[in-house]
Amino acid sequence: MALSLSRLCLLGAALLCVYPAQGSEPTPAAAVSTPDSDLIQRGQYVAQLGDCIACHTAKGGATMAGGLELKTPMGTIYSSNITPDRDTGIGSYSFEQFDRAMREGVTPDGSHLYPAMPYPSYAKMSEEDMRALYAYLLHGVEAVAQGNLEADMGFPFNQRWGLWFWNLVFVDNQPFKADPGKDEQLNRGAYLVQGLGHCGSCHTPRGIAFQEKAMSDTGSGGQHYLAGETVEEWRALSLRNLWTVEDTVQLLKTGQNRFATVSGNMADVIHHSTQHFTDADLTAIAAYLKSLPAGKDDLPMPAVVLTPAAAPSNLFTSRGGLGYAQFCSDCHRQDGAGVPQMFPSLAGNPSIASANPTSLLHITLTGWQTAQTAAHPRVYTMPGFAQLADSEIAEILSFVRSSWGNNGSAISADQVKKMRAQLSPQVENTLFETPRLANLLAAPNAEQVVRGMRLHLETKALLPDNVGNSLNCTSCHLNAGTVADGSPFVGVSAFFPGYAPRAGKTITLEERINGCFRRSMHGKPLPVNGADMQAMVAYFEWMKMNTRPEDKVAGRGVGKIDPSLKPDAENGKQVYAKQCAVCHGADGEGLKRADGSLIFPPLWGDQSFNIGAGMARTNTAAAFVKRNMPIGFHEKFPLGQGGLSDQEALDVAEYFSHQPRPDFPDKVKDWPNGGCPADARY
Repeated sequence: MALSLSRLCLLGAALLCVYPAQGSEPTPAAAVSTPDSDLIQRGQYVAQLGDCIACHTAKGGATMAGGLELKTPMGTIYSSNITPDRDTGIGSYSFEQFDRAMREGVTPDGSHLYPAMPYPSYAKMSEEDMRALYAYLLHGVEAVAQGNLEADMGFPFNQRWGLWFWNLVFVDNQPFKADPGKDEQLNRGAYLVQGLGHCGSCHTPRGIAFQEKAMSDTGSGGQHYLAGETVEEWRALSLRNLWTVEDTVQLLKTGQNRFATVSGNMADVIHHSTQHFTDADLTAIAAYLKSLPAGKDDLPMPAVVLTPAAAPSNLFTSRGGLGYAQFCSDCHRQDGAGVPQMFPSLAGNPSIASANPTSLLHITLTGWQTAQTAAHPRVYTMPGFAQLADSEIAEILSFVRSSWGNNGSAISADQVKKMRAQLSPQVENTLFETPRLANLLAAPNAEQVVRGMRLHLETKALLPDNVGNSLNCTSCHLNAGTVADGSPFVGVSAFFPGYAPRAGKTITLEERINGCFRRSMHGKPLPVNGADMQAMVAYFEWMKMNTRPEDKVAGRGVGKIDPSLKPDAENGKQVYAKQCAVCHGADGEGLKRADGSLIFPPLWGDQSFNIGAGMARTNTAAAFVKRNMPIGFHEKFPLGQGGLSDQEALDVAEYFSHQPRPDFPDKVKDWPNGGCPADARY
């Protein structure tokens, strides 16, 4: 869950920028000499201030060549080619023609641009910045011959001549004028926010004619400026009196701060635009936003971070809590604290607590990813949860909005249904049926099966005398054994008693569970007839569903990898450093909080599994890694897990499985009838 500060304007983005209508003759540009490099470099910075690249570059397309599709309530429009190509771009524009298009939204042939291109804001640009931008676009950008696409707008919006009247009423094409009552820093911030930054395009409420109700914080309607608006199914929150200056600077520079992480299109804004601003300009912007009197915001921005509390008391006694424990807590944790610089905290998060839950619903249904910046080059993702029913999502989000000090209103299934219809999120088809932990509450022995589930989820904490390291069952059986190819528990009890080659005999489910305690947990077995063992067995029985001993369960186990591959431990060391160390530590020690509590488990050393564990075998570990690690890597339900190649998974498994770890004293008793796998540690 994250903060949406999308700056793309109400109709979609800065688009259909300066180009002649299709079929018209380009207007010859005035003869100009090549400007000096300093001016071009300044123009590049102005382009970053204006975030030109985000809207004028299609996904996978050439830079500034346009073609980005933008759907609006009135039809579809496409961003234009603003490279210096003379036939399809702006290479034939004189400065005066360019200036008019930027300030008035009128092309050289007299055609009017849709105000989705934020020329009402760009009109505030100084002549110096306008000339620098012109120099950069014509001499600092590679020319690309790519024709512009016609907008597909319904009547009457396809009648561009009507925009003349709109401009007459709503556009002031005069450059920004400094307020003599404000210091230089505040005036610079106002200039950037009101002009090049065009922040009001998303964050200022719109009027009946889709005009921004205010273009600045002064004059008539100034109280509406940056007071928040809903844009493209995102809630662009009020920017008035925003956080502290330092917090706002950090967010614009890195995409994250103490309170929130950006989401949606704002991640692109950070990536392409604001992370490149000078510290002085970022501070000026933040100071200006802080200077604005607070408006009727969804959520007053706190100055102090809410300290994450303990797990909510209804985490395991409510459907929403159990849904959260299953699908959210691995990243956002039971205390809602998230993981610093990876997964955002939910305590006091603006998108969580906002009175308007639009962004929260959007993120939940379609997913999220962090902004890629110099400070945080690795992108972390959250998959969409559209596979969950509307009622399930409503239960989870209502739980989140009422936990850890959040005081948001409940979410209804109808709200989720409405947002789903607007977004049409994709749903992955799979044969694996993910059990819903929320349904544990409907079991006749609900208290026992919930206890059994918790023993898998919180093994170390609940059974400290039986766990000899820092692992939990869910360390290998993801989401308490509910993830396909993550060694799920679905149907497992149907196959016990069963023959175990490693033991050389038929074993019971209880014996198999205790084998994990002795090997993976490097601990002590549970009393077979004790309440805890019986609770774990009851959970397995609940997970049995309708499975019969002869059935094949989709998603069972951890899958396979190409058996012809040979492991390369040296390459595995490099893969580990790049993909695994961020969660499991440079030396395999795991990731800990400041108080020493573990977030993610250790992969080697005294606190990890011993050499008798299945995960100590290279091929088993490789198959698990292939399908389940890293998490937050892409958009696969439910953890964004997997994504390495077979070779990468094999190499990294060879590397970490052979690192120092505890011995297993009874290893001499394994495979008494032969058949020891080639990748076993002994």
